[in-house]
Amino acid sequence: MKYNPFSFVLFLLIPSFLSAQKIDNLVSFRDIKSDSYFRFNYDNDYFSGTDENYTQGYSLELVIPFLEKNPANYLFLTPKKNSEVKYGLAIEHIGFTAPNIGSPEIQFGERPFAAAIMLKSFAIITDTLANSRLASSLSLGLIGPGAFGKEMQAGIHKITENTIPEGWKNQIKNDVVINYEIAYEKQLLRVGDYVSLQSNSTARLGTLYTNASIGLNTNIGLINSAFSANKRKSKFQLYGYSQVLGNLIGYDATLQGGVFNNDSPYTISSEEITRLTGQFNYGFILKTKTLYFEYSRTVLTREFATGSPTKWGGIKIGFRF
Repeated sequence: MKYNPFSFVLFLLIPSFLSAQKIDNLVSFRDIKSDSYFRFNYDNDYFSGTDENYTQGYSLELVIPFLEKNPANYLFLTPKKNSEVKYGLAIEHIGFTAPNIGSPEIQFGERPFAAAIMLKSFAIITDTLANSRLASSLSLGLIGPGAFGKEMQAGIHKITENTIPEGWKNQIKNDVVINYEIAYEKQLLRVGDYVSLQSNSTARLGTLYTNASIGLNTNIGLINSAFSANKRKSKFQLYGYSQVLGNLIGYDATLQGGVFNNDSPYTISSEEITRLTGQFNYGFILKTKTLYFEYSRTVLTREFATGSPTKWGGIKIGFRF
């Protein structure tokens, strides 16, 4: 995608137009110290100067006490007596393309075009005594043309006068998304309000992603603890973070096609999937009493034998109420 100032402004201002494990809103360094908040996330490979692989994604996230009545919460683990719990809902959309988006032909050896849209229910349980955090989520949705990945990307590229994508006719076909995720995080070290180190592990099972990951994340700057009791308003915070992950891949429908529908014109075979990948996330976060802002970058090693490493960036904007 070529660069121009209008494109950048558009990406920041079009959340209304846009209406895993790429989007991760449950990790502790993204914690908002409130039982009620809204946050918007937008990822795009535009930020890394590319236009392939994970090309863009967005989420609209709401946490509010009323969601304690969500029936999906019965599928999540029950909090301990010394724990705080938040309940939320998110709408997530992710899209993937091959390198030559202007070609109408199947690009063998490259990533298939794919898009998915999901409604995610989640709960975040924080054990304030053990300095640990357990997050569970259930995602229900659709992968395929019904997720309108073609319409979204073509519309943006038309407005920004970039190459119109022609390869979506070869995308992964419609199939159901049912995915369950559980993630555990433990604080290992904290030095005042300036440095913290956490371990994290995640397992996902379902028709979109089946995988597991383990890693470490570090925060440096002016930080409030995400593991402390939620009894006061957050003060000003500004910090950088880095996260290193190792991923074990079982199944990826954005590469291999849906579990139930085998009619996709092009997929990556199971033998070509890279079963072990590495991921590095980094960025900075600014928080005030009411506002949240984040800029992030990610590098992911190749996900299949003939593929290439993936890079993207993102912004998150939220507010407490």
